[in-house]
Amino acid sequence: MKTILLIEDNELIRENTAEILELAGYAVQTAENGKIGVEKALTDKPDLVICDIMMPVLDGYGVLHIFNKNPQLAGVPFIFLSAKIERIDFRKGMDLGADDYLTKPFEESDLLSAIERRLTRFAQLKPADDLQQDGLTQFLDKARQVGNLQSLSADRKSHTVRKKQYVYSEGDEPTRLYFIKSGNVKSVRTNADGKEFITGLYNPGDFFGYFALLEDRDYTDSAVTLDDAELVYIPKADFQQLLLANPAVSAQFIKLLAGRVGEREEQLLGMAYNSLRRRVADTLLRLHRQQPDGFIQLSRDDLAAMIGTATESLIRTLSEFRQDGWLEMTASGGIQVVQPEKLRRANW
Repeated sequence: MKTILLIEDNELIRENTAEILELAGYAVQTAENGKIGVEKALTDKPDLVICDIMMPVLDGYGVLHIFNKNPQLAGVPFIFLSAKIERIDFRKGMDLGADDYLTKPFEESDLLSAIERRLTRFAQLKPADDLQQDGLTQFLDKARQVGNLQSLSADRKSHTVRKKQYVYSEGDEPTRLYFIKSGNVKSVRTNADGKEFITGLYNPGDFFGYFALLEDRDYTDSAVTLDDAELVYIPKADFQQLLLANPAVSAQFIKLLAGRVGEREEQLLGMAYNSLRRRVADTLLRLHRQQPDGFIQLSRDDLAAMIGTATESLIRTLSEFRQDGWLEMTASGGIQVVQPEKLRRANW
């Protein structure tokens, strides 16, 4: 049963909304102000938050800010409630990272639909298993037992791949699934002029190379290590048999695939309609969230290829962000986003 945290200072609205949610099959926690809501979330992490904006003690914007800054709560789907309908209020909530926005009074069906959409979206983007450290061994053990595939345990040793080496190239026939134990990998496509466009970044705990395996076709991109990496190879035949034998494993890779497709759609939409500064900001924020320490170590050429702009334009934009105090850059070229909330709220 999914748990929803409802933060609302109006007692009547709070009680009525909680009753609707309980009738819909959700477990509900309630709080009458933002401070109490944050305290309850830290004690028992909810699956989704519904939060009023105008409240005493701590308003909804403050609650979302704390959620974004706290590693324990960051990423929890967040829906704002407000009697306000001005575009500036809507825009502020979305720029802070809210997932949805409902105006009061709202229809019960609108509320339940918004919750279902956000929970479904979150499930698609969230890995079904923690695959870092010993997680891969546990995952493969479970998969081998369910699928009766002894050979899955035969090729678990790590393979060291040096920095800037190709793991596979566009046009190659896929022979295995890859799992990253350490290091980082990028997937790239190259046009006729030799210009690269980065289609994905993969970090420790990620699988990659499964698009071609699932579609049973040659690779349409290339995978290159960004630094020295440790990779685990899972043979193609074992992977395919596992998918056929275990619907749960199949469902996991469908979620991984859906999450990556969603990321690419958002990336392409941003490239089509957003300004360069907005595209750079969104990419930095996404990379900042993906890294455990928030430290971005990408070459300027790689970052420019990911955004779809010239390296010179990227460098100029990064310099402007640094002057604004939103990020810092190290001597080695690393980037640290120091004020993500300001970068997120910036309006260009």
